Amino acid sequence: MMERGIAVVVEDDDEVRALLAEILSQSGFAVHPTASGHEGVEAVRIHNPDIVTMDVGLPDFDGLEASRRIRTFSDAYVIIVTGYVDEADALMGFEAGADDYLTKPFRPRELRARIGAMLRRPRTISPAPVRAVPAGPSVPAPAQPHAIVVAAEPVPPAEPGETPVCCDFAHKGLTLHEDSRLAAINGVPVDLTRTQFDLLLVLMENGRTVQTKADLVRRLRNEPYNTGSFVSAGEERAVEVHLGNLRKRLGDSSRRPRWVETVRGVGYRMTP
Repeated sequence: MMERGIAVVVEDDDEVRALLAEILSQSGFAVHPTASGHEGVEAVRIHNPDIVTMDVGLPDFDGLEASRRIRTFSDAYVIIVTGYVDEADALMGFEAGADDYLTKPFRPRELRARIGAMLRRPRTISPAPVRAVPAGPSVPAPAQPHAIVVAAEPVPPAEPGETPVCCDFAHKGLTLHEDSRLAAINGVPVDLTRTQFDLLLVLMENGRTVQTKADLVRRLRNEPYNTGSFVSAGEERAVEVHLGNLRKRLGDSSRRPRWVETVRGVGYRMTP
């Protein structure tokens, strides 16, 4: 089977660890199994995986702390696989940087499906065309109906010897470059997880058009908005947590937002 990438399994139970390794190996991953939080974090650092499965109850420090440490240097997809079934535990997992949460006992087919869905998340959403600022007086082109501003705000000049990076989207000093997956505020890079970047990209792409939580869940699944596919309350709650973490990374406020605005009872959009 053609390899799909690299996976790290962090699980202290021998039987579960062997099962996870077998499932991932059969799915085409090169698997590196580990039995503790420290081993798991180091394996991620060494192997730079695409997927990490993370248990919560580990012998040294728990999987939530391991996920937080991994998030400081890796953008691997993290799926927590645990026996904890309370919603509060799942929310803590998302807040620690996890992309998905699966409770034990789990079905191998469901794990494969969840991993497949994560790997299909959009990485190349088609942006609105980049527009150059006219050099002289001219009749302005009609504005795009949804895009905020595309390369319309000045990007701070690069430092000597630094290659300037253009942006696909810019809004109030926040710039986003889709191809390089770089975000910056007034030229200062902002470290976002994959999910946070994807959510911000969708919001900036749609500007003042409200995106419901279901819209965002489906977009993260790489589905069209109007599929009508089922979106669970847990998935919508996960989007809320990811948006909250995105705001923290940006230094934004839900009460006085500079960038991401909550439309109460509906969803989210960019500020005017």
